[in-house]
Amino acid sequence: HFPLDVGARRLMWPRGEFGVCLAPERHTVLEVRPLRALRPMLSTDPAFCALNLYQLALLATLSYCPFGQEPDEQPVTTPTVSFPLEPSVGNWFGDKLATFKENWQVNPEQTEPYYPLYEDVPYSRRLEIVPFDPELYPANNPLLGPDQENPANLHFLDDTQRGAEGTDTQAFVSHNDEVVVIAVRGTSAGADFLRDADALQVPFEEGEGKVHRGFYEAAKVAAAFVSRYLDKFHAGQKILICGHSLGGAIALILSQMLCKRPEGYDVLLYTYGAPRAGDATFVSAAQSLVHHRTVNHNDPIPSVPATWMNTKSPVYGTGAVLTFSNVPVGLSVFALGLTNLTGEPYQHHGTLRHFMPVELGPGGVSHLLWAPACDTVIQHAVSSAALGQNNGLPARDSFLRQLIDMAHHFMVDSYIPNCWAALRRYKEALENRTSRVSSREFDFVDQAFKQISGQLRTQFIEMATLPDKKVQAQASARTLLIREHNRVDVTRTRLNSMRFEVPTQADVYGHFAQQPEQLTDSLERWLAHSKNTRAEPLAMAPQEAEVRVDMASLDDPLRDHVIGACYTGDILDLG
Repeated sequence: HFPLDVGARRLMWPRGEFGVCLAPERHTVLEVRPLRALRPMLSTDPAFCALNLYQLALLATLSYCPFGQEPDEQPVTTPTVSFPLEPSVGNWFGDKLATFKENWQVNPEQTEPYYPLYEDVPYSRRLEIVPFDPELYPANNPLLGPDQENPANLHFLDDTQRGAEGTDTQAFVSHNDEVVVIAVRGTSAGADFLRDADALQVPFEEGEGKVHRGFYEAAKVAAAFVSRYLDKFHAGQKILICGHSLGGAIALILSQMLCKRPEGYDVLLYTYGAPRAGDATFVSAAQSLVHHRTVNHNDPIPSVPATWMNTKSPVYGTGAVLTFSNVPVGLSVFALGLTNLTGEPYQHHGTLRHFMPVELGPGGVSHLLWAPACDTVIQHAVSSAALGQNNGLPARDSFLRQLIDMAHHFMVDSYIPNCWAALRRYKEALENRTSRVSSREFDFVDQAFKQISGQLRTQFIEMATLPDKKVQAQASARTLLIREHNRVDVTRTRLNSMRFEVPTQADVYGHFAQQPEQLTDSLERWLAHSKNTRAEPLAMAPQEAEVRVDMASLDDPLRDHVIGACYTGDILDLG
């Protein structure tokens, strides 16, 4: 029995049971409402949507949290369990959302609130944490010992306690009648880094090609855990998988393992800042797997082949680095010949969406979420790291320290705010019936690429006039310059086409575009939080204005250099 308020009074029957007293000879209307819950909106449409980009970034970050169950033991000998730890996976799905309370924190160090978009659903359609009651459910009986089922071991994989025998893998899974959600944790510490370093390529036993051995071993552990869950709860639902960094690489291999199962699982994958995980044959064989891959502009991890972690000697070679003058920060460096020197090259799988901040001069900032084709953008973080080094990338230990300190790689500091900004920008363009690239942004960025293209041509001409004895040595570099010049042209074409693309409801909200009433209710709840309506330059289209960049005002020793011309020092010999 639940207490009911009538006006300001809480009424109770004489024998202590709560109830409602009805006045005689009066009409009374009572609304009986079933128990409701909140669940994060997740589109099952395989096409990319900004909603899933943001929502799954939050869930991928939540995978770093513990499950938070008390008591934390196996078997559980108490009659009930609870989830008091905030934030934790159990608290999210087993406590707050199940009792219609909004969550915003997915990391204990997070101070800025980022609310998911929530649906109001019947309790039975929530993302489930299974009930625990040894008296009602025989599988919860503590006499089963290690075979006892409880929420923690059903929903949460924690392979961190097995020492050298374990893979240190962590993941969680939940489901409702429409989706099964799987989130895989990224690099944490200790054994994670050791596994990252184990980059030997091994055959992918479930299919074709070869994969990163360390990632594969972790994926096998995750697959065994997920398979047990699917055997119990999968009834034809879409399987949504997400992961960040190392978790993204594991999630890719795990997704392909599930796709190869005879059950015919329908898998949709979103990753954030993931390194390469498989060779060209593996990537080709996995083309049917729908994978939306997001990379932050200054995140180095997606830009390198996994093989760099396999040795302390340089395995990612470059002959020279071309530094562009008078172009915006973030488009200033191109390394010639970023080449994997050992083994068949690892390749990326999936459709790239690259988040690139656009600095529009003093007081102006926005972003592009797009798919550039040129290494000047895609390899920017690695090219920048190559500057000043004697032999390719920094030494492995130095690079790992760089990773630890690099905010652009982490979810709370970078990916979540960027995905939130992208969702707001998509929403704004939809409502205003405009493209996601303003004329101001196009003019500014395209002008930068024009300068880059000109400098690439100039450098090619200079190399063509070298003495005969140097021509052969520079032939490969000239080939790379031509290739990059062509890719810059493709990138400019893609940018130009974006000027005329107005996002649709499905581009923003996926399959919820077909559920307008439900979408309206969820948006009202989301927009009630001031953060989602306040002015935020990164999330908004810039005001249209003539773009003038005063190069003399920049803190740049090359500010007086003629745009488009090369200068002494453009090419740095890295040995």
